[in-house]
Amino acid sequence: MSSIKVSLFNQVLGCIDRRIFNKVVDSHQSDKFSKGINTWTHFVSMLFMQLGHMNSLRDICMGLNSATGNLSHLGVKRAPSKSSLSYINKNRSADVFEALYFALLVSLEPSLMRRRRHARRLKRQVFIMDSSVIPLSLSLFDWAKFRTTKGAIKLHAVMDYDTGLPSYAVITDGKKHDVKVAMETSFPKGSVLVADRAYVDYAWLYNLDSSGVFFVTRLKSNADIEIATSFLTSEKQEHILSDEDIRLTGFYSTQKYPDKLRIVTVYDKENDQKLVLLTNHLSWTADTISQLYKARWDVEVFFKHLKQLFKVRTFVGTSENAVRIQMWCSMIAILILRYLKNKAKYEWRLSNLIAFLRINLFAKIDLWIWIHNPFLKRNKPPPDVNLFSNL
Repeated sequence: MSSIKVSLFNQVLGCIDRRIFNKVVDSHQSDKFSKGINTWTHFVSMLFMQLGHMNSLRDICMGLNSATGNLSHLGVKRAPSKSSLSYINKNRSADVFEALYFALLVSLEPSLMRRRRHARRLKRQVFIMDSSVIPLSLSLFDWAKFRTTKGAIKLHAVMDYDTGLPSYAVITDGKKHDVKVAMETSFPKGSVLVADRAYVDYAWLYNLDSSGVFFVTRLKSNADIEIATSFLTSEKQEHILSDEDIRLTGFYSTQKYPDKLRIVTVYDKENDQKLVLLTNHLSWTADTISQLYKARWDVEVFFKHLKQLFKVRTFVGTSENAVRIQMWCSMIAILILRYLKNKAKYEWRLSNLIAFLRINLFAKIDLWIWIHNPFLKRNKPPPDVNLFSNL
């Protein structure tokens, strides 16, 4: 590895365009009442928490203080104290970190683009919508209402199938219904939305159809339908059980969605179950519908990575603002890691990349040499010599 005078953490921060960062800070005026801890120092501290897997405010502050020789290279004059970090987590608006995520997504997006097979074949943008519940203790987070004795927040995300990252996300309390968040979201004409049956609201689906948006979801088990046309599939694929055009027959559902729909019944061999897929596109092949719904697994993988690899299960602050800051910083961390993973010549797994980065966070090695070739080739050891052979 080539010698270098700054840490790996500094070079990771170098992926962030400071002009974009400063523009976001200026637009939100988040440094107006900074009291010595500006937004950049705050951001570096919270990103250090995510990349270093710190468990508390004390760990963050002591970890940064232990690397005093490197702080100037991070653009930080001094590490924040525990009380200062607690104060700014509570009082600096999380909106600036939310805006930063989407600004960086636009900045790094060309390097994340990979145009997957189905999106390329359909020549359309494909979006995957889902949400994930993150449990919280109601006694500590009394604002996070979910159930009578349980608290939670919910991350609602619309993932861009091309990049594998959310192009839209919102954090709410656990009681917010998925469909209500979906109704506040708009999609470009001609795009494809993939969602599970929690999002089946016929009035909303009809609004999507009227806007020129195609959707693939699952039919609810209690839906009243009549079959208009049944097609015998010629694809000769055992997982496609049926392909039918239908109309809704329920009194209210007919008023909400009066047009024709299509259902494709597929067999999920892995889980040994039948899935009845619902779509408003009447001409795609049944296999295309099946593969589009299968792509929904990508958003589940994203939530899995976010929960397992980053700090989103334990929180260093109990206020709603502090929790939102930590969540958005975890999203920024996974965005940067995905950017590095896609740029690297070495075939990284995301879990390995974050683990190796944590080990070398303050090592002074070249980021790109390391990320392309993380393992040094060792010289062969000298042959064994028998020191007693001449005795």
